[in-house]
Amino acid sequence: KKKPTQIIFYRDGVSEGQFEEVRKKEVDALKKALAKAGDKNYKPKITFIIVQKRHHTRFFPLAGDDRDRSANLHSGVVVESTITHPTEFDFYLQSQAGLKGTSRPAHYHVVFDENKFSADQVQQLTYALCYAYCRCTRAVSLVPPAYYAHLLASRAKCHIEGGYSSDTGTTTRTSTGGVQKALLPVKERLKKTMWFC
Repeated sequence: KKKPTQIIFYRDGVSEGQFEEVRKKEVDALKKALAKAGDKNYKPKITFIIVQKRHHTRFFPLAGDDRDRSANLHSGVVVESTITHPTEFDFYLQSQAGLKGTSRPAHYHVVFDENKFSADQVQQLTYALCYAYCRCTRAVSLVPPAYYAHLLASRAKCHIEGGYSSDTGTTTRTSTGGVQKALLPVKERLKKTMWFC
């Protein structure tokens, strides 16, 4: 098996005030995990992108040709200037065609990029990934790795020993003093599948 030489990591659920803290902690944790995984010389280049969906930015077409049948902009619209940060690498992407109401674009922030991707490369990759969500035959509004992370976290609750809502599982203390419940094992035949979808 060949290990990846590049890792692109999409992260959801981070407010702008937490960007720097999350970038430091999670990039460092990822690098430590890669070092523990075996080969000390294995150092893939990492790109860390934070995606935000909870904001109040909306885009509206100026001309009739710019809108789809639900009066939203066509899917694939990228805004990377004027309303974005003047010095940081961020952009808005309205990847989905609106079915009802006003479509909300996702706001992507590239907070760490060892791969030195151009803006076009990140935007095109992100837009292409929006067509790869396994539960939908159309483009979705948020990059699928973020959707999959939500699904996995939701399903992981079912694998906590003691059940979904029980407090009777085996516990261990974490280094920060919190309590961590033991997870029930995933069946061997499911480990290399996207069972959480």
